[in-house]
Amino acid sequence: MLAALVSEVPESIEQLIGEFWPGGLTIVLPSQPSLAWDLGETHGTVAVRMPDNRVTLDLIQDAGPLAVSSANLTGRPAATSVLEAERMLRSSVKVYLDDGPSSTGVASTIIDATALARREKDARVRVLREGAVSTERLRELLGDSLEPDVGA
Repeated sequence: MLAALVSEVPESIEQLIGEFWPGGLTIVLPSQPSLAWDLGETHGTVAVRMPDNRVTLDLIQDAGPLAVSSANLTGRPAATSVLEAERMLRSSVKVYLDDGPSSTGVASTIIDATALARREKDARVRVLREGAVSTERLRELLGDSLEPDVGA
């Protein structure tokens, strides 16, 4: 299913997927050129995630990959219930899936592995938002492939 969405998954990212999926890790990678979804201005990337939620996993199993918004506006905390998401996102989202409040109440960690996947010189993985998976845990698995912390 992932191959239909992204053009390249580096081995180190496959290891992260094995460790944290399903769960709270979102990964930005180069999108598959054949991906024709209107995702807005993504600069040739797509953010992928496999959530740890039975209802959502069943829906993905039945429907295939989904193009969905994160449950927040940029810079705002993630919604932990459909009511919070509706208040924040309003009619910009056509369908909301309600399985009750989030069991963790913590947003996913978002990493950008685009440069690594494109094999750019001195490429590293960047943490865009720390959430369910700590930067420390990512560093344990990625080592020097993870950008240093800001101010480090």
